[in-house]
Amino acid sequence: MAYNFSQLQQRVEQVEVWLKKEYGSLRTGRATPTILDVVHVDSYGTKMPINQLASVTTEDARSLRIAPWDQSQVKSIEKAIIDASLGLSVQTDDKGLRVVFPELTQETRQALLKVAKQKLEEARISLRKEREEVWEDIQNKEEKGELSEDDKFRLKEQMQKIVDTANKTLGEISEKKEKEITG
Repeated sequence: MAYNFSQLQQRVEQVEVWLKKEYGSLRTGRATPTILDVVHVDSYGTKMPINQLASVTTEDARSLRIAPWDQSQVKSIEKAIIDASLGLSVQTDDKGLRVVFPELTQETRQALLKVAKQKLEEARISLRKEREEVWEDIQNKEEKGELSEDDKFRLKEQMQKIVDTANKTLGEISEKKEKEITG
C-alpha cells in the first residue's frame, strides 16, 4: 500500500526554510541585507519592514546603504535599527543611512556559533516530532488493518530516508553558516 508522505516532505521544507531564515538574521562579519528582515519601523502609525520603506543595498563587505523613499523616515529607520540591538552601527548622511558591521571578536564568534547550534537543534527537534507523528499514523493504520506488517516496516524505512536526507541538508546549511561565522 502506498502512503502519502507529502505532508512530511512539506514540513521538512518548512523546517529548512525556517533554519535558513534564522541563520540569515545571525550577524556575521559580512554585510547582508537579510539581517534587517527582523527590524520593523514605526511608519505612519504602523510597523513596517525596512525593505518596504527604502532600498537596501550592500555597499561593501562590511556596510549596507539604506536609501529611504521618503527622507522623513530616516530617523525612524535609524531608531528601529538601534532598538533591534543587532550590534550594528548606524550613520546618517544626505543619501540616507549607512549601516556598518563591526569586526567580530573571538568571543562574539563563539556566541554566534552557540546560537547557530541551538537553531540547528531546534530544527532537528521539530523534524523528530514530525517523524514521530508520521510513525504513529503508520502504526495506527496497521492496527486498523489498513496496512500489513511488512508495509509498516517498508514505510518506516521510506520515512527514515526522508528524515535522514533532511537532517543531512540541515547539517550542510549549518556547516555553511559556521564557516561564515568563523570566517
